[in-house]
Amino acid sequence: MPLPQSPSHQVSHTQVAIIGGGPAGLMAAEVIASAGFRVALYDAMPSVGRKFLLAGVGGMNITHSEPHEKLLTRYAQSSSSLKPFLDKFSADQLCQWIHGLGIETFVGSSGRVFPTDMKAAPLLRAWLHRLRELGVQINPRHKWMGWAEDGSLNISEQKNNEEIKKNIVADVMVLALGGASWQRLGSDGSWVKLLREKDIQIAELLPSNCGFEYPWSEKFQEAFSGAPLQTVRLSANDSDGVLHSVRGEAMIAKTGIEGTSVYALSALLRDTILAKGSAELIIDLLPDLSEEKIIAQLNKPRGKNSVSNFLRKQLNLPPVKLGLLRELTPASIWQDNKALAQALKNLRIPLTGFRPIDEAISSAGGINFSELDNALMLKKLPGVFCAGEILDWEAPTGGYLLTACFATGRAAGEGAVKYLQGLSQ
Repeated sequence: MPLPQSPSHQVSHTQVAIIGGGPAGLMAAEVIASAGFRVALYDAMPSVGRKFLLAGVGGMNITHSEPHEKLLTRYAQSSSSLKPFLDKFSADQLCQWIHGLGIETFVGSSGRVFPTDMKAAPLLRAWLHRLRELGVQINPRHKWMGWAEDGSLNISEQKNNEEIKKNIVADVMVLALGGASWQRLGSDGSWVKLLREKDIQIAELLPSNCGFEYPWSEKFQEAFSGAPLQTVRLSANDSDGVLHSVRGEAMIAKTGIEGTSVYALSALLRDTILAKGSAELIIDLLPDLSEEKIIAQLNKPRGKNSVSNFLRKQLNLPPVKLGLLRELTPASIWQDNKALAQALKNLRIPLTGFRPIDEAISSAGGINFSELDNALMLKKLPGVFCAGEILDWEAPTGGYLLTACFATGRAAGEGAVKYLQGLSQ
């Protein structure tokens, strides 16, 4: 029986419906439309690419220039699952694709790759122009609500403060709904319930590249909340007792600690907290000085200087490092140069938790790769392909997140094309 059609309930048909207008969904749309198929893309937000644009606010880090094999290791346990897609659309190929949009790139001192003007908006504008030329129909303010009994897609459009219900009949569907971080930009994880109802196995969505909690004293919090912690080495042990370290910087937050180097260890710290209830973050406040060198500096005559002032002068310690040292050590060590040197090299913060997923840069968890075939199609739902953060993988910041989103979006698009070609034979 055909579905009822009225001004508030419409029915339409497209060859391909893509749900989600982030990098993965847009890449899938380009691949499929380039093959000559009719594509309609639906996104719940007023415009597409919102998370992509926000990620570029501090400088659009699009990918990384390190050797391909090294890049693959950044995805840790997910490396083997993502390898086929990253092999086929590598960081180098991503850069070539960007250049094809008329956007030049450069490699920063850290090896990260950026558009020449450091901005995401020109790249997105050029990309959307290409998609429109290919005939991709982009539908903002359209939220996917699941499947109707006849297999069509339930879509809710918000228009003039009114809800219009639509049923979209599609031969192929691509799900690129993101994870559950930055929910105000559209990634709310509501798809989890819809897919679990279809018996799709999904790993719990968890915060990734997130901050961690520690109950600072009120005095320390007032003095240093928001202060950058520069030139440090952060370390933590994994479940096998192996120490992982990263040199860089962090930031003192009102609720604990966050920042680039913290994010690099976030998966390890988060999993330890989940398993044990807490995790220890070790900070080397003076990574360029050995413990022996620090002791030698501290053994010099102090004169009339206070210990704090002496430390500041001898070791060039900024107020935030001095404050952190005082916050996390007993008063007794301040008269013991050896103990003080050890603390400066191995300051330990017993983290009590991690920040909520909505505050995280990205999320871990998602659809298990075992549910998908080699073309990223759900085995239990033929014709439904998946890409991006909806899949069960995570990566540190540094361009790795976007690289895998682009690569899986392209792979899902190519899989959808082959599937459609099979239907027409």
